[in-house]
Amino acid sequence: MAAEGWTGEGKSQLDFMFKDECILLDMDDNVVGHDNKYETHIFCPERPRGKLHRAFSVFLFDEQGRLLLQQRAKEKITFPEVWTNTCCSHPLFGFEPTEVDSPEDVAAGTVPGVRRAAVRKLKHELGIEAEQLPIESFKFLTRLHYWAADVVTHGETAPWGEHEIDYILFIQAKVDLKLNPEEVMAYKYVSMPELMAQMMPESGQLWSPWFRIIASRFLVPLWWSNLGDTLTTQVHFDPKTIHRFDCTEEHMGGAGDASIWLDHEGRTEFGDVWLGQVATNGGKAPVTPAMKDLLASDRNNRWRLEAQE
Repeated sequence: MAAEGWTGEGKSQLDFMFKDECILLDMDDNVVGHDNKYETHIFCPERPRGKLHRAFSVFLFDEQGRLLLQQRAKEKITFPEVWTNTCCSHPLFGFEPTEVDSPEDVAAGTVPGVRRAAVRKLKHELGIEAEQLPIESFKFLTRLHYWAADVVTHGETAPWGEHEIDYILFIQAKVDLKLNPEEVMAYKYVSMPELMAQMMPESGQLWSPWFRIIASRFLVPLWWSNLGDTLTTQVHFDPKTIHRFDCTEEHMGGAGDASIWLDHEGRTEFGDVWLGQVATNGGKAPVTPAMKDLLASDRNNRWRLEAQE
């Protein structure tokens, strides 16, 4: 599959789920295989946190230092209608030029694959032209490993969730927006005080689980507090560490009844069913039965895992 043949124009959310090939990982961010986005994100008893895969989160700031936020479209299958950072998505397997970065790319901070994926998705979701996003302007900071079941959307036995090693990208740019309504329903620029006020429970706004954790642990206390240094120096560049954390309690559970793991001392890959299978399979993604025919949705885009016979 070449990138030139997959623009995304006219495609539904399910089209993307079946077509896009996520990059599957072991616990140390080594590539172990690939699978479509649909199967990768299914939370079920056989793989309670889905399949660990590579992702990126873009934080785009305007000339005033305000952060561009988006509200995910209601048509999104995972975490619809939540507010989050500028763009959150996945580098994909099978694109040319490649979106698969090597350990050497990470160590050097160049991550060209993730940067290309970011430019691609910023165009697809927000209509930002590549000319306004020079690839060398993206600052790669670090990686975050987290998981979350989408029980807020789909109920306590939700069959969908995220389990990612997330590459953090910062950029400051003046951009023109043209929202793709299939992806984004609203946007806004916020200052740090405005963001902190809007993330208080009394605001009533829904936020993505990854953004909540990133904002409280990294964005506000560290990265945004001195944006100039973050963008132009190596003060927050940390390619060696993969920061790990479980989701908050409200996003635990799901169809696989996943619970605390990453926050435990002495955690290993065997605390997760699928990652344990990767380890015992010689560091390669195991062949798993397709779950596609066991999922069903209602008219409100709420999904469930049908009983297995």
